[in-house]
Amino acid sequence: MTTETPSSKSSTPTWKRWVFLSFRGEDTRTGFTDHLYHALSQKAIDTFRDNEGLKRGEEIPPALWKGIEESRYAIVVLSEKYASSTWCLRELTKIAECKRVLGQTVIPIFYHVDKTDLIKPFAEHERNGKDNMEEVNKWREALTEVANLPGWDLKDGYL
Repeated sequence: MTTETPSSKSSTPTWKRWVFLSFRGEDTRTGFTDHLYHALSQKAIDTFRDNEGLKRGEEIPPALWKGIEESRYAIVVLSEKYASSTWCLRELTKIAECKRVLGQTVIPIFYHVDKTDLIKPFAEHERNGKDNMEEVNKWREALTEVANLPGWDLKDGYL
């Protein structure tokens, strides 16, 4: 995976949009995340979200990396299957990096999931021989970092 890192750019970020939405498509794309996206849009808040989703084994397109880097805020919708997705975890690692390097504000939303449930998929990532352990450790660090930020806990339809 070759991506330009925020550290290779100027330390002064140029925000081109307000919000990047990170979510697991099969969990929340047509429900909560769609409603959130439209609510932000109605308030004229420029929001980037992936509308397509990746097929298994596909690389994350450069436009998605750029969308993360150019957004002042990242809202991460942590759902039941979020941490089982290598794509979501790669995206989350990039978001955590942009938080540290560019000062991006990250807001987690726990969508019908407890923090403790988020670590369960890592046993599978570790057993799965195709996942590089160094990368798995970066995913774990990024998830821990973001999950420990102030955010919202959505249970039974309420924040």
